[in-house]
Amino acid sequence: MSAVPLAPRALYEEVAERIRQRIFLRELEPGSWIDEIKLAQEYGISRTPLREALKVLAAEGLVTMKVRRGAYVTEVSERDLAEVYHLLALLESDAAGDVARHASDEALHELQVIHAELAAASKRRERFFAVNERFHMRLLEIAGNRWRNQLVADLRKLMKLHRHNSLLKRGRVEESLAEHEGLMQALVRRDAAAATQRMQEHFRNGLEAAG
Repeated sequence: MSAVPLAPRALYEEVAERIRQRIFLRELEPGSWIDEIKLAQEYGISRTPLREALKVLAAEGLVTMKVRRGAYVTEVSERDLAEVYHLLALLESDAAGDVARHASDEALHELQVIHAELAAASKRRERFFAVNERFHMRLLEIAGNRWRNQLVADLRKLMKLHRHNSLLKRGRVEESLAEHEGLMQALVRRDAAAATQRMQEHFRNGLEAAG
């Protein structure tokens, strides 16, 4: 397989992104060993930027470094998953309350547009995944706490390791869409308490579906 030229940014960042996407696409399965020599040859690079890339992914929790054994794609336990969902529920419900209280009409309209895209994508699973994440991240951006945003972005990377256990469950896409509809109604009414509750319920139901 011939190497594709790397983009003109920090080499290890580009390599980290390539490996990250392979993990999300299940080309590298949870628990699998990462063959550093093979990847370095495939990308046409030395092992130094590859190891720096793996350190980045380890900091995100996607890769686990084992002494004298190398790097492995992280396996997320049921307890790990429950803890991730718990934190996301706290952080994102807090953001939903902030949006209901303080967002401009234009920002709420933007969320409505993304919600409409989500509804249109309900029969196209991969598209639904992408639009769903865009909705959640845009809501966080509108809420406006960059530290919260960073925490959520990192937690969502871990959640992706198990996304197929949640949204791929029969009927879960439809349930998730209905939960988004309830959230949007609360946001448009500027009912912060209801928006907070709807988001908490959304994550609680997502965790139950992932179990």
